[in-house]
Amino acid sequence: MTLGKKLLLTTLLGASALMAKPQIAILATGGTIAGAGDSAIKSAYSAGAVTVDKLLAAVPAINDMATIKGEQISSIGSQEMTNAVWLKLAKRVNELLANPDYDGVIITHGTDTVEETSYFLDLTVKSKKPVVFVAAMRSSTSMSADGPLNLYNAVSVAINKETAGKGVVVVMNDEIHSAREVTKVNTSSVNAFASPNAGKLGTVYYGNVHYYMQPLRKHTLDTEFDITNVKELPRVDIVYAHPNDTDIFVNAAVKAGAKGIIHAGMGNGNPFPLTQDALGEAVKAGVVVARSSRVGSGRTTLHNEVDDEKYGFIATDSLNAQKARVLLMLGLTKTSDKAKLQEMYFNY
Repeated sequence: MTLGKKLLLTTLLGASALMAKPQIAILATGGTIAGAGDSAIKSAYSAGAVTVDKLLAAVPAINDMATIKGEQISSIGSQEMTNAVWLKLAKRVNELLANPDYDGVIITHGTDTVEETSYFLDLTVKSKKPVVFVAAMRSSTSMSADGPLNLYNAVSVAINKETAGKGVVVVMNDEIHSAREVTKVNTSSVNAFASPNAGKLGTVYYGNVHYYMQPLRKHTLDTEFDITNVKELPRVDIVYAHPNDTDIFVNAAVKAGAKGIIHAGMGNGNPFPLTQDALGEAVKAGVVVARSSRVGSGRTTLHNEVDDEKYGFIATDSLNAQKARVLLMLGLTKTSDKAKLQEMYFNY
């Protein structure tokens, strides 16, 4: 081959590489986005009824942006989510992202627990490549279903170079949220998700991605959590506070073998006196007790109205109770030292 032909071939191969579409894996877990019902004008539907192939076929435009590979992880409503599915999903995402052929992963998920699953992956995925969760508030057979456009936008976010290194994100209703910050704030509206403490990271409007914020807490490659050989997670229960509260639920959690308890307290994580005493006894029995709040935004701070040092409690900072539970489960795979666990709530 002459030098000229070699140069031409090199140029063509380089141009081909530049023109190659990114390859994105889409892992389906079920949820409303894959739901189907008997009527387009009724709210009843079965979650996870639509397979990943049919889900992707409904949005053919995504194939213009990327080479898409679909895979079914589970077919459940996200209210049925389990630790086992979390571990399976996180391990599969890590496996895919370790493959140089893949440029990112999208997970389709139900809205009920997407904030917990996405935060679990935010703490356990070991890659800077984009990991994008997407969900829907209306089933695939509903009039004005929001799933197809949400999925289109999710692919747009996954192939966007600015998404890399931002940790796991959640795409819903033209918005991009950090997995740590996002929470469901409405039971049925398409505008059901918000990040009350930090605000959304950016927007995605018909595939046009714009970022305005950057996550500051440690995530993905910067965390200490490795679930490669983890087969099960420690039991952590949530106890929800209310006036005239009781010690029954704390005692039941301890009896059931909980290694940790998240207390969703009133105001700045305040327990009812009887419950507070029961939580203190749980600590003496070796259970880690972390105070969170039922309020929905703000921080749960140490040594405010509660003498945390006296009772042996830790505080969950700005994580809500459901996310605080995720972090404590992972934290307990590393240590039961309260000082180290407290530091995790300040770092993650």
